[in-house]
Amino acid sequence: MSRNEGNIDRALRIIAGLALLALVFVGPQTPWGWIGIVPLVTGLVGFCPLYRLLGINTCALKS
Repeated sequence: MSRNEGNIDRALRIIAGLALLALVFVGPQTPWGWIGIVPLVTGLVGFCPLYRLLGINTCALKS
């Protein structure tokens, strides 16, 4: 499993994931916020399975 996300992509995913998770604890307290786990984990790991299926690679490094 090699990285297929660039640094900007990863940062945006982490921010979006944290924002969605915040919906669970503050604000409207909706369970839909748990979806934020997906972008948070993929941002932290640097690998997106959907990118692999679609052949997308935003990472500048070849690994």
